[in-house]
Amino acid sequence: MEPSPSKDYRPQQAHTLDVILAGLFVAALITCNLIANKFVTVDLGFKTFRVSAGVVPYPLTFLVTDILSEIYGRKLTNRVVLAGFFASLLTLLILYLGQTFPAINGSPVSNAQFAAVFQNSWRVIAASMTAYLVAQFIDVRIFHFIKKRTQGRFLWLRNNFSTTFSQLLDTILVTTVLFLGVESFGFISGLILDGWLFKVFFAAADTLLIYPSVALIRRHLGLQGTQEASLL
Repeated sequence: MEPSPSKDYRPQQAHTLDVILAGLFVAALITCNLIANKFVTVDLGFKTFRVSAGVVPYPLTFLVTDILSEIYGRKLTNRVVLAGFFASLLTLLILYLGQTFPAINGSPVSNAQFAAVFQNSWRVIAASMTAYLVAQFIDVRIFHFIKKRTQGRFLWLRNNFSTTFSQLLDTILVTTVLFLGVESFGFISGLILDGWLFKVFFAAADTLLIYPSVALIRRHLGLQGTQEASLL
C-alpha cells in the first residue's frame, strides 16, 4: 500500500493538475483520431518513418498516462482512460451527424469535401478505440506491476517497458483493423513496424521529460518519496 500524502500535501493543486492532465490527454487522443486518415513520412535523420499523421501526437497520451500513474495511481488513471474512450464515442456521433445533414448553399465546406476528409473516420475511430482501450489499460497495468515489484524505483524502466509493449499491441490492432482485406500483408506489416518503432523512439525520448516533470509535480503538490496524490 502506498504511503499517505504528507502534511505538506496540497489537495487543491492536485485537483487542478489532474483536470489539466486529463484535458491534455483527451485533446491529444481526439486529435489523433481526426487526423489519422492522412499518412505522412517523418524524417528523423537516422530513419524515415511512414506513419499515420495521428501517430505524431499519440506519444503525448502515453506520457500523460505515465505521469498520472506515477502521481495519482492506477484507479484515477484508468478513469481518465475511460473518459478518453467516451470522448471518442461522442466525436464519432458528432461526425456522423455532420455527414447526415446536407451543406447549405455557400457553405465553406461542401458535402463532398466533408466526406473526403471524414468518410473513413468511423472506421479509424473504431479501430483506434479498440486498440486504445487494450493498449492503455495494459500500459497502466504493466506500469504499476513494475512499480510495485521495484518498490517505486527505476521510473525509466516502467515508463519505457510499459509503453513499448502496449504500443506494439496498439499498432498491430489499429493497423490490422484499418487495412486488413484492403491492402497487402507487406504494406500492413511495413506500417506496423514503422508505427511501432516511431512510438518506441518517442517513448525513450519522453524519459527525458518524465523525470523532471514528476519531480516538479511532487514538489508542487507537497508529495514525498513515492507518495501518491489523493483526490478524496
